[in-house]
Amino acid sequence: MGLEDGGSAAGAGEGGGGEGERFRVLVVDDSPVDRKIVERLLLRSGNLFEVIAVDGGKKAIEVLGLNYADCSVDLILTDYCMPEMNGYELLKAVKEHKLRKSIPVVLMSSENNPQRMTRCQAMGAEDFILKPLKAVDVQQLRHYTRPAAAAAVAMEAESAAKADGKRKLPPMKVVGENKGSERQPRPRLARVAVS
Repeated sequence: MGLEDGGSAAGAGEGGGGEGERFRVLVVDDSPVDRKIVERLLLRSGNLFEVIAVDGGKKAIEVLGLNYADCSVDLILTDYCMPEMNGYELLKAVKEHKLRKSIPVVLMSSENNPQRMTRCQAMGAEDFILKPLKAVDVQQLRHYTRPAAAAAVAMEAESAAKADGKRKLPPMKVVGENKGSERQPRPRLARVAVS
């Protein structure tokens, strides 16, 4: 998966499982300490996240496989200030890629720079979080995640529409379940009828 030299995957088989699918989060941070803190916060959030951690934007590009159709990342959580490829450049690469632009990207930084935040959100960032990350920030992340299945279905529909020369299907509506309960399960796809 391209995780050697500065990357790790955690949470694949940990915890109770069986409570529904978990969200795969790609954590990108050049600081090993910050990366480990974020990874631990995500893994301690009630078995909700599976974490893939890398130390830079270029390694994130490898994990995302921008040259391949298969990608199973539900959310990218990236630091803004990194050498070689900063968080904004990673965000831009993801949002300009036809197969990856639906992946939500959340940036984090220890610098409270409103211009930087506005620039990132204009490029398509879901949020900009100030470091250090807190447990409440991690719980908010689940609202930004995209179901991998929905993204795969949308990509297949887009490819099929282009191949057939037919019109594109509108984006699929995601419907939540159990809105009254405290713990929200992963959203499910609404059934779509095509005539």
